[in-house]
Amino acid sequence: MREVVIAGYLRTPQSRSRPNDPPRDWFYQLRADELMAKLLPELIKRTGIKAEEIDDFIIGSAYGVSEQWTYGGRLPIFLANLPEKLPAKFIDQQCGSSMACIHMGFMEICLGFAEIVMVGGMEHMTRVPMGAPLKEKGIVSLNSRLFSDPSYKHWDMVTSTNMGLTAEKLASLKGISKEEMDWWGARSHQLAAKAYREGFFKDEILPIEVELPDGNRLLVDRDQAVREDATVEGMRDLKPAFKPDGVITAGNSSPLNAGATSMILMSKERAKEKGIRPLATIRSIGFAGVDPTIMGIGPVPASRMALKKAGLEVRDIDYWEINEAFAIVTLNCIKELGIDPERVNVMGGGIAIGHPLGATGIRLVGTLARILNVKQARYGLANACVGGGQGVATIIEREV
Repeated sequence: MREVVIAGYLRTPQSRSRPNDPPRDWFYQLRADELMAKLLPELIKRTGIKAEEIDDFIIGSAYGVSEQWTYGGRLPIFLANLPEKLPAKFIDQQCGSSMACIHMGFMEICLGFAEIVMVGGMEHMTRVPMGAPLKEKGIVSLNSRLFSDPSYKHWDMVTSTNMGLTAEKLASLKGISKEEMDWWGARSHQLAAKAYREGFFKDEILPIEVELPDGNRLLVDRDQAVREDATVEGMRDLKPAFKPDGVITAGNSSPLNAGATSMILMSKERAKEKGIRPLATIRSIGFAGVDPTIMGIGPVPASRMALKKAGLEVRDIDYWEINEAFAIVTLNCIKELGIDPERVNVMGGGIAIGHPLGATGIRLVGTLARILNVKQARYGLANACVGGGQGVATIIEREV
């Protein structure tokens, strides 16, 4: 099979979504597909290719409903004024959606069906809150039989459909304390703030100009949720978010966010022909299904699959990007796989940077590729837990 490289990566900043107070979200007046439409032409230009050279466009979102419905992936193409001959697909694998887009594009190129594939992910958790668009129209999105029929009782859909409760269950089962999770949450903000001060994110973020509620204009060039003043002491007093006696709080969980991400994948041969120096080569992928009531364990078997297919061991991976949907997910992955914490989320993670669901997978892989280049390291592994009980993982190798 042919080798596949990451030829370009770009994202928008990630705003802090406020479904109950929309004006506090910097992107409250912009739809998710509009953010994507700003991103795609700029990524094409920066990568140094022509839009008509792209063989496929694959876009993901966790809630592809209401204004995030893509008409089979075509609407972002229209909004970005890309060529009409460019085919498209839409993928929903919840929080793994855009990483699944990478996986599909990777396979298309590996098998010789494409030379250049553009992938994207988007989510706007202010304008399209979780579960709300269908309920507002009187449409029930989940089959009620899964909740009421005794033959489905083993799935425990009340827990399985509430990510916070799955995190609470995982913490209880694994014996990981709130103190450990709070420490990881504070670490996420501190490392992200440090990365911003040092200019790390500048080259992966496309600044977006927005209009604020007071009529003033703001050029957004950073993630809205990152806090410079985050401390363990500050995390300690936050109230449980999902159950009265729980350990999962706003401080050790990712916030709600809006943002878009995109990446251009290319066969290594085509990149050489065009004189493009890739960010990294994709070496392996992994995916797994797990008990939906503890969906946060998903990154562990997905990572093991990716490592096995690549012929690598945990010790071979120089840096990890483990999505911080909840601190418990990252901490469990570290403990289960025996990872050095100092090699995980070294520029901060989703607790600080944000987790706009379907956009996150590309952010993880793209940021990781840039970390490998900055650190002059060889291998990186990005993974994420997935609602419904899944995990996804991708291994990349820096180009030398």
